[in-house]
Formats: sequence, structure tokens, C-alpha cells
Amino acid sequence: MRIVLVGPPGAGKGTQAHVLAKTLSIPHISTGDLFRANISQGTPLGLEAKAYMDAGRLVPDEVTIGMAKDRMLQPDAAGGFLLDGFPRNLGQAKALDEILAEEGIVLNGVLDLEVPEGEVVKRIAGRRLCRNDGSHVFHVVYNPPKAEGVCDECGGELYQRSDDTEEAVRVRLEEYHSKTEPIIGYYADQGLLVTISALGKVNEVTERAIGALEQKKSA
Repeated sequence: MRIVLVGPPGAGKGTQAHVLAKTLSIPHISTGDLFRANISQGTPLGLEAKAYMDAGRLVPDEVTIGMAKDRMLQPDAAGGFLLDGFPRNLGQAKALDEILAEEGIVLNGVLDLEVPEGEVVKRIAGRRLCRNDGSHVFHVVYNPPKAEGVCDECGGELYQRSDDTEEAVRVRLEEYHSKTEPIIGYYADQGLLVTISALGKVNEVTERAIGALEQKKSA
């Protein structure tokens, strides 16, 4: 199965991508992982991306597209893949279509995780990370620490990332609406879009997603 995962920040894309990829036995291809892998391996695309990043500039679409193409054509992705964070805009979506057409590959569906904007703000703005270990994550509402401001795991100080404030989240949402949201209509016009609610427990959303994708695949 070949899937594109879309949704606003705070929709739980990373969590669902990991679970869905494991459940469907396909590789999870995320933009972040692509950049880290190419930069750490010193590939030509990685070196090019690093040069832009070191200069404080945005990495051009063609570099991201090149990385995604290379990864999708690796042997472990022959039976399918889940794209997370790519395509991020209409230009990338059209480039993906060209790549897939060249390789004779067909998308099975585009899964859109739908979350009310107020819930997105609540989810992200309430997140707190441990200064000692960033993998220890809490939430003031959904997963509060036993002692306010203190990590349950190691006793480290909990803090809010600068891009997790309500003001920063709303800026990220505006960028999502202007740059990424147009691809939802693009894929809807192709009959590929599957929209589900991303509210509820992780396993509930996963079951909802798999059911919708299987229905789309068999349609």
C-alpha cells in the first residue's frame, strides 16, 4: 500500500505514521528522517541541503524531492510506503505525481487527519519537554507530571519549546493553511483523499485510518 499522510501540526501525524507503517509492514518515509539520513551520510543532496540550512535559508523543493525519490525507489519500499511530511505543497505534490508516473507506481490513498484548530492549539501549547532528556514528554492536560514542572522519569526541569507557544502554533497553522492545505483539494480532485477524525486515543485513530484506507483500496 502506498499512502501520503497529511494533516495540520498537532494532528498526531508522527505517531500515526509510525503505527500505521508498522501495522501495514511498509517503510515510514518522513521529511525529517530523509534530511538527517542524507546529511549524516554525506550524500550530494545531503551536502546541498546542509549548505542551505547552515546559511539559514530554506532548502529548495528540488532537493527535498530528490531525497524523497531516492528513498521511495529503495528495495524495502518496493511493496509500498507511507510518506509523512512530503509533499508539503502543490509543487511537491505535482512532482511526486511525475515521479510515480515515471516509475509506474500508483498511490492507494491520501490520508487526511482532521483536527479542530482549537484542539491543535490545546495539544501543542500544553506540551512540556524534559531539559535532561527531550524524549520525556508531558502535557499539562493529557499527561501531566506528578509534580508541576518536574519530569517523572529523571527529575529534570520541564519546559515549553519556543515554537510550542499559542502564538507560534497559530503562525504554524497559518503556514499550513496557505502552503499545505491546497494539496488536500488537489488529491480530492483525483479521488485519492480519505479524511478521518484524529480525535480520540491513538489506537482508535489507527483503526479508523486502516478501515478507511482498506475501503479506499478496494473501491
